[in-house]
Amino acid sequence: MVRKPASMYRQIKGQAYTRREYMGGVPASRVSQYEMGNLRQEFPVTLTLKVKNRVQIRHTSIEAGRIAANKVLTSQAGVANYHMTVRAFPHVVLRENKLATGAGADRVSSGMRQGFGKAVGTAARLERNQAILTVRVNPDKVAVAKDALWRASMKFPSPCYVDVEKGQEYVN
Repeated sequence: MVRKPASMYRQIKGQAYTRREYMGGVPASRVSQYEMGNLRQEFPVTLTLKVKNRVQIRHTSIEAGRIAANKVLTSQAGVANYHMTVRAFPHVVLRENKLATGAGADRVSSGMRQGFGKAVGTAARLERNQAILTVRVNPDKVAVAKDALWRASMKFPSPCYVDVEKGQEYVN
């Protein structure tokens, strides 16, 4: 897939490149699920993971954060005791101008001449204080949900914080 590090795609530069109907060969998003846990029950406490900086998060990073949080919630809270939602959708297409390396590469590669690039993945553009993940739990599982969101935040390129939106009287 992408040979270049994710740090090259972290900053938001230029206009969003999103019109898939005009481009061919955009790789599919790695995010497999957007809602997990108990989808039918209402939970009183809502915790939201938000980014502190304006950032672009690749689809692989969103999926890694989702897996990390879901693993903690499933094992420590139980599948029926939470509802997690991925709030960031990767729709911005990332491009890479691949350059040939090695012997004879000077005859193959043309450098930056017509360096538009090929689609290599997708990313979600997030503004300051925008939500990435939301977890709804019962009051006795708030500590588990905070731990799950903290572990998910380690997968994202921006510092994050947990915001308790409802049920502040339940927080430890």
